[in-house]
Amino acid sequence: MEHITAPALAEWLADDKRPGPFLLDVRENWEFDTCRIAGSTLMPMQTIPARIDDLDEDADIVCICHHGARSLQVAAFLERHGFGKVHNLTGGIHAWALQVDGAMPKY
Repeated sequence: MEHITAPALAEWLADDKRPGPFLLDVRENWEFDTCRIAGSTLMPMQTIPARIDDLDEDADIVCICHHGARSLQVAAFLERHGFGKVHNLTGGIHAWALQVDGAMPKY
């Protein structure tokens, strides 16, 4: 697993020459409704084991949560199940709001 900072993820998403990652948001529905990174897909943490077959194990997957702890657990879970290109957003959506999108609501 790799860790990625919010600014590094923003650069990756803006790079038209590089395939974008799958943004896996593992927060709860109300958190996702409050704020999210454009293009992210919501799969609350507790649903991941049942929905693992919905994920492409060959894709770059960036796991996102509020501060980075839940997403770290999901990223480790995915790695244990054969996913080879998993990234954890360090500091989570909170870091994104502070470092990339100052207009994003914080909670």
